[in-house]
Amino acid sequence: MARLHDRFPGLRLPFRELGEVPTPVRHMPQSVTGDTEVWVKDDSVFGDGAWGGNKVRKLEWILPEAERRGTRTIFTVGGIGTHWGLCVALYARELGIRTVLGLIDQPVDDHVLEQQARLRDSGAELHLEHTPSRLRAVAPYLLGRIALRDRRRPMFLGPGGSSPLGALGYVEAALEVAGQVQAGELPEPATVVVPAGSGGTAAGLALGLRIGGLSSRVIGIVVNDTVRLDAPAITTLANRSAALLEKHGADLGGLRLVEDDLTMREEFLGASYGSHTPAGMEALAAASAEGLTLEPVYTAKTVAAIRALGGTDAMPGPVLWVHTHGPR
Repeated sequence: MARLHDRFPGLRLPFRELGEVPTPVRHMPQSVTGDTEVWVKDDSVFGDGAWGGNKVRKLEWILPEAERRGTRTIFTVGGIGTHWGLCVALYARELGIRTVLGLIDQPVDDHVLEQQARLRDSGAELHLEHTPSRLRAVAPYLLGRIALRDRRRPMFLGPGGSSPLGALGYVEAALEVAGQVQAGELPEPATVVVPAGSGGTAAGLALGLRIGGLSSRVIGIVVNDTVRLDAPAITTLANRSAALLEKHGADLGGLRLVEDDLTMREEFLGASYGSHTPAGMEALAAASAEGLTLEPVYTAKTVAAIRALGGTDAMPGPVLWVHTHGPR
């Protein structure tokens, strides 16, 4: 049973357990993070299937809803090296649900080439449309074709699964953090830092920390310039998740976030989504020397932000970094 169901016994939302909780927390070496006190919540280990990380937490809520609807095909979108699309394809196929992916271009490196090979092997139906505008134009045709084949509408999932339902995965993770603080496994963080590629992880954490009684401030490190990821957008998503919980039986006492409850930092993005940055590659190398696996698009840029801002007024410590990368 999900922790949200434990906290709100009247909650009426389907849930499918896809990983063991709580994921571990540990202190980070200063050789990786700099002088400030930094802890990591290692969600890279989350997920019992063929892929792990933060995407799986979202699927714990999304896939049972797909089953409830009798969904035969999920249609979702991402870059040509999408972790999200791969994760959907691998976990959905275990339930007999097809995945169709609409893909757009991103800078190509060895990591993206490896992801493309995994996508081809996943069984997903791939459609490369190159640009967001081209994908938006062709999506109605693809959705209609799927509906004709399946004789029912496909389930559409936006980038990263960052819907009010998908964000509940990180409301859950924030409740784990609150429990780990209460158990003395780490100090209450002043700041919780996470990459923001589609916003659902940051939104869920911000809402969940307040539900869990923590005053920690979420800082999202923006790594994607193809979707809106400012504080108003993330706050709106968090509050839509809160409304969803209340609609389905959770008593939040009217809790809602305001824009000042979180911070989104854009200066670590680099040239575009998927591009490398010198600071990110330095962080990746420092982490590798300590046996910690990062990738250049999300996690390396987030650690670079911690190295630059940790311990300052912009990112006071203790800092908790949520490690979201999950290859198998």
